[in-house]
This record gives sequence, C-alpha cells and structure tokens, in this order.
Amino acid sequence: MTTTRRRRPAVRAACAFWAASLAVLPATAAGWAADKPSAAADAPVAAASAKPDDGTVSKKKPVSPIAMVNLINTMVEEKLISEEKGAALIKQAEDEAYVARQAVKDAAAKTDEASQAANKAAAAAMPPGTKRVAYVPEVVKRELREEIKKEVMEKAQQENWASPGAYPEWASRIRFSGDIRARWAGTFFPGGNADGGNFPNFNAINTGNPYDTSKSNPNLFPAYDTDQNRNQFQLRARLGAEADLSNSFTADVRIGTGQSSSPVSENQTLGASGGDFSKYGLWLDRGYIRYRPIEQASLEVGRFDNPFFSPTDLVWNKDIGFDGVAAEGHYELAKGFTPFVVVGAFPVFNTDFNYATNQATKLSSQDRYLFAGQVGAEWKPTPEIAVKLGAAFYDFTDIQGRLSDPCVVNNASDVCDTDALRPSFAQLGNTYMALRDIVSNSANSYGTTSQYQYYGLASAFRDLALTGQVDLSYFNPVHVIFDGEYVRNLAFDRSAIGAIAVNNRAGTSDGTTGAFAGGATGWYVRMTVGDKELKAFGDWNVNVGYKYVESDAVVDAFTDSDFGLGGTNVKGYTVGANYALGKNVWTSVRWVSANAVAGPPLAVDVLRVDLNAKF
Repeated sequence: MTTTRRRRPAVRAACAFWAASLAVLPATAAGWAADKPSAAADAPVAAASAKPDDGTVSKKKPVSPIAMVNLINTMVEEKLISEEKGAALIKQAEDEAYVARQAVKDAAAKTDEASQAANKAAAAAMPPGTKRVAYVPEVVKRELREEIKKEVMEKAQQENWASPGAYPEWASRIRFSGDIRARWAGTFFPGGNADGGNFPNFNAINTGNPYDTSKSNPNLFPAYDTDQNRNQFQLRARLGAEADLSNSFTADVRIGTGQSSSPVSENQTLGASGGDFSKYGLWLDRGYIRYRPIEQASLEVGRFDNPFFSPTDLVWNKDIGFDGVAAEGHYELAKGFTPFVVVGAFPVFNTDFNYATNQATKLSSQDRYLFAGQVGAEWKPTPEIAVKLGAAFYDFTDIQGRLSDPCVVNNASDVCDTDALRPSFAQLGNTYMALRDIVSNSANSYGTTSQYQYYGLASAFRDLALTGQVDLSYFNPVHVIFDGEYVRNLAFDRSAIGAIAVNNRAGTSDGTTGAFAGGATGWYVRMTVGDKELKAFGDWNVNVGYKYVESDAVVDAFTDSDFGLGGTNVKGYTVGANYALGKNVWTSVRWVSANAVAGPPLAVDVLRVDLNAKF
C-alpha cells in the first residue's frame, strides 16, 4: 500500500506524457509520409525527370511528396479534368498538407513540454529506486487529444494556415460602403418673374471681389437667373470606410464628389468644371472618431452626419455634415417609451490665422459657432403606431453682420475690420446689410467712386425647432408616415433689421424701395405612403408635402438646396415617388414648385429624376 501511494504522483505526470504522445502519433506518421517519400516513390521521380529517347524535354509534372497532388496531375495528363480545375485542386491539397505539418509541429512541441513536466514531477515525487508504472486512462487520452486539437485549430484560424494570402486580422475590422446617384435636373421659370436685378447674388459678391455700390447699373452686380430654363446631368458618388478600434472607439472616413465645397450639395454637374470630359474633384465629406462606452450613449468628434432628429429639410439639408463635437444619449424608461437628448458645439467659421493677409497689423478674430441641444422621445403605444418628437434650440454666435469702424477703401483689395463677418457660403433668401462704413475722401471722389462693399446677415439666429413623426403600420408592409417641423427665429427683430436691410423689401407702385417684408417663421408638413425601406424589387413609396419658410426663419446656407433655387423666403409644394429596381438599386422622381413669400415675384419649378445605387 505504501508503494502504491508513492507512485500516484508519478502516474499522474506520466498520464500527461503518454496521452500527448498517443494523440500525436497518427499526425506524426502522416507528416513523415508527406515529408519523406519512400524509395519506391523515388523511382518514378527519377523516371519522370529523365529525358525521352527522342531528345525532347518531358512535359510530365515532377512527382510530389503529396500523394493527392500526384493523383491530380495524373488526372490532368489523362485529360479527365481540365488544367484550371487541376491547379485549383492542387492548391487546396497543398494548403491542407501545410495545415497538417503545422499541426504536427505544434503537437510535437506540446509533447516535449508534457514529457519535461512528467519527468520533473516524477523526479520530485519518487525517491531513488522507486519504479514507475506508465498507465494512461482512456478518458485522459481523449481529453488531451481534444484539447490539443482545439488549440491547433484556433491557431490555424488566427494565422490563416489554409489561406496564407488572406487578409490579416486588422482588415476584418474595416467595413466599406458607398453610393452613387445619377440625376437629370430640370429648372423651369414660369412667366411673371422680376428680372435678376432684383435678386443680388450675395454669395458671389462675398466670396469674390467686393461690389462697387457707386455703379448705377444694377446689371453689373452678380444676380440670380430668374427667366432662363436650365437642364443638367449630375453625378454624386461617395465612398466611406468605418473601422472598429479598441475600447468602444470607431473611426469613419468618407470622400465624395462635389462641384464646390458647398455644404449642402455633393452633386457634380457633368460637363462643368471645364467641360470636355475633364476629371472631377473629390472632397473630404466625413472624418470623425466615435466613442460608445455603452449602447445608450455616444460621443462624436470631427466631421459627422447631422446628430439631431430632423426628418425634413426645413432647417438642415440632408447632405450637410457637422464639424465639431456632439454627444447623444437615450434610455428606455418604460416599455415602448425612450427619451433622448443630443448636445453639441460646432465651429461654423474660423478666422484665417493671418487675417488680414495684406496688412502688417492683423485684425481680431471673427469666429462663429453653433451651440445646439435637442430633447425628445420615441413612443410606441401599440405595435402599429410609432411616434417620435423632438424640440431643439440652435444658437448661432456672431453670425450676424456688424458695421465696421470708419474704413478707408481705395481699391478692391483693401480690408475693413468686419469683413470676416460676411458668410463664406449662402443660398437665396436671407436679409443682408452693408458691412463697411466707407470713409469719403479725395481718393474715392468723396464717395462717388470706389465704394467697395461686402454684405453680412442682417439678423441674428437663435432657432427653436419642433419636430415630429408618426408612423402608422396598420397595412404592413405599407406604412403611412406623417412628418412635420416648425421653426421660429427667436432673435429676429423686425424694426432693427428693417433699418439696415438692403433686400427683401416690398415693391411699390412708383418703383421706390418699400418697407422690409421679411419674416422669422417656417413650417413643413409631409405625408409618405408605401414601404418604409426599399429592400427588394417592387418596393415603393410616394410622398406629398407643403413648405412655408420666411426670409430669416433659418440660415439659408444650410437648408434645402432644391426648393426655390435653394434657401428661404419661399413657399410651395413637393411631390415625390421612389421605386426599387432591385436590391440596393432604386429610382426617384421629385417635383418642387415654389414661389417667393415676400419681395419681388419669383416662381421656380424643379424636376429631379434620379437613379440610385448603394453598396
């Protein structure tokens, strides 16, 4: 009995050694068979390598140490299978042999480790002269075989033994996506519009040379088209990559087309930008890092999609990207009821570091920011009803223009201290004021020449936006969806703006400048019927809506770019339809009819026909 107790530690250590040895014997034998062909196999090799008696070079494949490869080569020679199929089968056989050899190497290493451990344990447990009995129970053998097999297969999967040319692990964490849209766009002007001289293009003035207000001919300043129909073919193409990083971080980058750096359009008009089949430019459209520590909250930094709930384009264009930082959180307080909150800070304009570049004495910064927040909730009272509501406040700081200090302007390159307050991008509709207080002197003939002027927004903007969506699925898969949005510019001051406004004034019978006719309210309602998502051939939906947005309800640079030439001071209706031509391919048609709310008459009809694809 004493001898038996002594030997138990040794037996346990020996179990590990012999079980590992038994587990790898078949694999080792296979490895020997693959790596060391027999002498009998060497004879065909020599025969195959010998030259035929007629002096020509033999076309036979050399004999491989892998039997399956030899068999496949023979089948190819006998024309039982094609060379292409044979090459594919040989590649597969060589990969499998590679895996087997790697498995043998790993198993042999583990056998050595087990042997060393067994010897150490035996030496420590048994006094000199003690005899060992090597007995390994079957259950131990099976457990060790399964453990070694599992470890080897995991390593093979991680290191891609069977596919040495496969992507590395880091590449599997990157996802690519993109979309392409081809469009025919028609813009039509019904009769009765005021001429272009009533609609100055402030964007062209502010992004180019200042306008000399001393010139009496109104046709000399940039103006919008109000009477000549246009037809355009346009293309939008975008390609993005999203990468999973460590510790709940992800990164996203997207590039896209665009005729300019416009924040509201990625369309490239074909034949523009020089024409004659010239190549087109790409822009950085998105680039940000997202941190999502839990499913209910996230933080984004960089340039990202609109973080606010905004189903319509009354305030924000669908293509717009936000620069800055935004945080979002939501939590299901009760079944079917989930409140949410979004906050963010966004630089709208950053002053050039050397402003003004052509002056030795630099001017102070004129940075502009948007600080915004939104609260809301999603509510699903029944399986057929889904409601989402939101209330947002958008506060633009220093976006309003301001009259400069008295400024001497002798030529178009001179700079005044509020020039940086002019918008770097604008559409049509907002009310403008003159930015420069130009000093009259002998150099400008005491104000009769060289009155080079820039323009800024006459109103400040602090918008309150109420948004809602109701989705009814009683006729699933057909949905009936109602979208609505109301916005009011709380910073609007009619009397103050009226004293400085240079546009959006009512006409008079005698042709003189009338009173300021702008406003600060906007709203949009829309109904959509059909499939909520276009997933397969034959899916469809149609929509109809009505929009009314006064001149200074929202910043015209960031709203819809189709309605009334893009911007504000417009009202009218929209009609659209979408039809799926297949998975991820669909066509769209949209008709927009808009009229000016105030000021000179302007009517614009727009037709968009799109072919869309995403991947």
